[in-house]
Amino acid sequence: MQDLKIVIIQSDLIWENAYQNLKNFDQKLDIVSTNPDLIILPEMFSTGFTMNKEFAETMNGKTINWLKSQAIKNNCVIAGSVLMVENEKYFNRFIWMNPDGTYEQYDKRHLFRMGKEHQTITGGTNKKIVEHRNWKINLQVCYDLRFPVWSKNNYMNGKYDFDALLYIANWPEVRNQAYKSLLVARAIENQSYVIWANRVGCDNNKINHTGDSMVIDPFGKIIARASAGKVEILHAVLVRKSLDDFRENFKVGLDWDNYTVHD
Repeated sequence: MQDLKIVIIQSDLIWENAYQNLKNFDQKLDIVSTNPDLIILPEMFSTGFTMNKEFAETMNGKTINWLKSQAIKNNCVIAGSVLMVENEKYFNRFIWMNPDGTYEQYDKRHLFRMGKEHQTITGGTNKKIVEHRNWKINLQVCYDLRFPVWSKNNYMNGKYDFDALLYIANWPEVRNQAYKSLLVARAIENQSYVIWANRVGCDNNKINHTGDSMVIDPFGKIIARASAGKVEILHAVLVRKSLDDFRENFKVGLDWDNYTVHD
């Protein structure tokens, strides 16, 4: 089975300005030259982490159409979340846009109440594990990281639920020690790769973000990390043989607890 080449775009975001943010990402994507399998953008990449309903889009809106055109143009998956409105409800929706213009979606389950997200956003109820080039990837958004049951891997009949956890985020600098610790824990406890795509810069609420976008292998080792506080394009490769060999030689999955999340 083949390796997976990924690119994380660690970027500053212009507050509530989808036109300029998409234009800025156009420029960044134009200089990606490694023919990746997957390009990852931060949480609410077109607006910043806003709860302003005025900037919510529909599934036929400009940002979805932009994702579709970029995925087709780059012949790879492009992933990131967008503030969405549907049936008069609002969602922090993770979009996984395939190279053929089809897509998968995951609505963020755990809403950041300290930022009053729960007052505007409707939380999702279903996990979403997507498949790409024979890799199974569990889609997660920011605050989801603090809830290990939601990201728990399972092993049954010789198969794992997923091979990588993918977190997109707008997680601020003031609590960066939390995500630096939790990301490593998630990799070790799930015997999976963990991908973290976070923003940099100061938002309109005067909250600073250092990004620290990174990729962690199943051993808990950081194999790629962006510079703190800098706009950067981070490249990494998820090595299939390394994952499979580790799982084969250390079958902790046979002893995992099995349980199901219920609302």
